[in-house]
Amino acid sequence: MNNLHYGIIGNCKSAALISKEGSIDWCCLPEFDSSSVFAKLLDTSIGGSFEILVDDSYTITQSYYKFTNILITKFSSEEGVFEVHDFMPRFHEASTSSYYAPPDIIRYVSYISGKPKFSVKYDAKLRYAKGKTETMIKPGFIASINQEEKYDSIYLYTSVHHDSVLSSEKIELTQDEFFMVSYNEKILDQTTEKAFFKLEKTKVYWLTWVENTPKYKKYNDQIIRSALTLKLLSYDKTGAILAAATTSLPETIGEVRNWDYRFCWIRDASMTIKVVSDLGHEDMARRFMQYVIDLVPDKDEKLQIMYGINKEKTLTEETLDHLSGYENSAPVRIGNAAYMQRQNDIYGILMDAIHQQIYKFETTVENCEELWGITKGIVLQVKEHWKEADKGIWEFRTEERHFTFSKMLCWVAIDRAIKTAKILNKPRYIERWVPLEQEIKNDIFTNAWSDEKQAFVQSYGSQDLDTSVLLMETYGIIEARDERYVKTVQAIEKELCNDGLLYRYKNQDDFGLPSSSFTICSFWFINSLNKIGEHTKAREMFDRLLSYSNHLGLFSEDIDFKTKRLLGNFPQAYSHLALIETAANLANTFTDEHKVKTAIH
Repeated sequence: MNNLHYGIIGNCKSAALISKEGSIDWCCLPEFDSSSVFAKLLDTSIGGSFEILVDDSYTITQSYYKFTNILITKFSSEEGVFEVHDFMPRFHEASTSSYYAPPDIIRYVSYISGKPKFSVKYDAKLRYAKGKTETMIKPGFIASINQEEKYDSIYLYTSVHHDSVLSSEKIELTQDEFFMVSYNEKILDQTTEKAFFKLEKTKVYWLTWVENTPKYKKYNDQIIRSALTLKLLSYDKTGAILAAATTSLPETIGEVRNWDYRFCWIRDASMTIKVVSDLGHEDMARRFMQYVIDLVPDKDEKLQIMYGINKEKTLTEETLDHLSGYENSAPVRIGNAAYMQRQNDIYGILMDAIHQQIYKFETTVENCEELWGITKGIVLQVKEHWKEADKGIWEFRTEERHFTFSKMLCWVAIDRAIKTAKILNKPRYIERWVPLEQEIKNDIFTNAWSDEKQAFVQSYGSQDLDTSVLLMETYGIIEARDERYVKTVQAIEKELCNDGLLYRYKNQDDFGLPSSSFTICSFWFINSLNKIGEHTKAREMFDRLLSYSNHLGLFSEDIDFKTKRLLGNFPQAYSHLALIETAANLANTFTDEHKVKTAIH
């Protein structure tokens, strides 16, 4: 069973997925949302890949070089041992303050012992494998060219004989070798020594980045791996943060619930930067705030729920019918029609992140005046629209409703705007906004509570439960020990928990009843259990949930209830930000309990 046994490499410009057997099965160049160069992930016959092939005598293992995004695939047999170190270069330029992060994948083949043998399958398929990609040997490199609709090309540099690569001949390894896939033709000669230099420089970059991340007594490795993954999903050029590195990986095999996630959702990204900022990486937060500032030039302009990573506002959705899809789960989509939806929760989530930044840096925060302008604009939008129905956090594509989560985040928007006004000493705004904050809060407690369910429900007037309401405590509209919140957690466990995993909701949506668990929901629930005092139960569920990650500790969007296989786009920022938040809270609870026990003894 395929369980998304992939590692991700990247350099905050693009990314690639590499299978546990060492095959590059997904990569878009030169940027995250460019057309694919390798897409075997979405079509095993025509998608294209870059594979390292060995015979059955080899054992293959895979791991990250500790505290980095350098992926090591080790091939071992009696005849010999070698490793493939996969990475995309990222490090400081010696002469400038900028980063060297070209659209390159380097595969550094490290000779270990014996006389290991392997062959290469190099099958570049440009432009999502549309039309014909021709691959040919040129002086100094191998070129792949596609002229379907418009011209595109890619270049392979290697120390291995070019004929041996293209003919998939057996190669006996006696020394270190390298392969480099580059979107650009290189000016300087490429050598094994230069590849090694870039490997070591990239290693130092990631180790330094992790060194600036707080350490935890419990779950530290999982927190760091998730933080590194979130960093990989950030786009240096604009500050955007992607929801995931892939498109069209289905929530359920054989169904049509699959979408393109290579875009920046304001909600997901705002949640992400709040978490990474708590981990000390304020630069990511500042860059994202600048991304938002650049997107909202007009004071009365409405925020879209999502944008392109280069600030595109139109994300037209189309299908690639020539690709069969992940395990034949068509259609394959590029673009995302959800950009046109109205989701009122985004204002609160963004305002929460803005407040955090201004609270941390006060008047020294970059672009503070612009952020205050956006704050006033958000309040205006919420004041005008909070009473309206919307599509909600789960992006229902049909009817609009008065979702509890959306209303709660409208309250968050005003609450955080008031707190921001206090920091910036703007008393007249506080006087004007407090009545609105109270009005929204009263509306929620009046209309979102169900006496029948003894819980806060998904939307006004419904009896459906929804895990998103668990965030009521996280955002501060209710206390963890409030009887209504405790009862809501208990009701959600009874109705939405299935073998330790959570449904988002169980009511029918546009495509029927969901058959997989949305990963972030299980983390939210565990966090809530911990908050209401169920510490042991929360830790046990968390440890079990961690065991459902892939072999590298990575999570996708969904988990199958029965088989526990990973489903949906991968790796998912949402899942990893929730993992960090839950792990940190559990680690802190564990530390507090340990202190109490130590004091008693």
